[in-house]
Amino acid sequence: MNKKTVKDIDLKGKRVLMRVDFNVPMADGKVTDDKRIKAALPTINYVLEQGASLMLMSHLGRPKGGADPEFSLRAASEALAVLLGKPVQMAPDCVGAEVEAMAKTLKPGDVLMLENTRFHKGEEKNDLDLAKQMAALGEVYVNDAFGSAHRAHSSTEGIARFLPAVSGFLMEQELEYLGRAVANPEHPYIAILGGAKISDKILVVETLASKCDKLIIGGGMANTFLTAKGLNMQDSLVEAEAIETAKSLLAKLGSKLILPVDAVIADKFDAEANTQTVDVDKIPTGWRMLDVGSKTIEAYKAVIGTAKLIVWNGPVGVFEMPKFAEGTFALARMLAESGAITVIGGGDSASAVKKAGVAKQMTHVSTGGGASLEFLEGKELPGVAALLDK
Repeated sequence: MNKKTVKDIDLKGKRVLMRVDFNVPMADGKVTDDKRIKAALPTINYVLEQGASLMLMSHLGRPKGGADPEFSLRAASEALAVLLGKPVQMAPDCVGAEVEAMAKTLKPGDVLMLENTRFHKGEEKNDLDLAKQMAALGEVYVNDAFGSAHRAHSSTEGIARFLPAVSGFLMEQELEYLGRAVANPEHPYIAILGGAKISDKILVVETLASKCDKLIIGGGMANTFLTAKGLNMQDSLVEAEAIETAKSLLAKLGSKLILPVDAVIADKFDAEANTQTVDVDKIPTGWRMLDVGSKTIEAYKAVIGTAKLIVWNGPVGVFEMPKFAEGTFALARMLAESGAITVIGGGDSASAVKKAGVAKQMTHVSTGGGASLEFLEGKELPGVAALLDK
């Protein structure tokens, strides 16, 4: 990674503004999953150990126009205080005179949680006046929010124009492992793409296919490819407008693409549907493909067994329903046992390896679904581009 990190800058006695991703699930005013808060702890602890004071900034949810108690970061600050074993002050806003006064009184080792950046409409417009007000609170800016790095917002891109900007450890780790997949992958390199739509992933299919040795396609995306091959997928989800794109990708990629050969099908899209397993060219009228079958899982196994690097983005079935989860979970177990470097591209794939109980056996599970997808497409992420070069 050619960007400066917290280790490349003097933090002693400085007021550090750190962008984190505390966009965490909540219920009844409490954080229900603190994974993202824990992911920021290595950088938080390092900054405090260096003798700096720390202000944390994040968005939470999608508040509509102005402050809304439902989207306050107070619960996140309370969860962080428990994890740190020390008090975390809560600011009433992320900018303004009152917050500036609080920032000025911070002593080395103190932690202040700023309020939701999206309480200001200018945040998502990358309003530079707002970014300048944010920057006025600190002396150094650290971005450790990879999950928001693909957005040019005031707290991710704009602020870096006004302060020396470096990455945190989580951001560094994300860029290192995802960078392997894009820049200099080990071979054999197997990429796995699932999820519903090709149209969301055309660029990532093309980018990964140009680097990898085999590209496994599953999930709803596979239905469109199989239709492009001339199969009747009956009531399966097929993107009609993407069939021609799928045809051209099939022609271009040939034997590099691995598509399902059999399917777990259902008579309706429902957790309680009737199911059967059939070859993909024998789906009866009124039925739909909702998972890959056992022959396909064996075909995946043969390819994955050879890999030195595996990148996975998107489930290969509707794994939220137990009847259609086995393909995705079997794939997760295969990766865990593969001995390869395994990089999981956030979002549903991260959720799948966690549900399969193998998340800890993966080399890297990304914290950013949308950001990891854009990075794998080869796009430069605004929040990363804004950081100082080494």
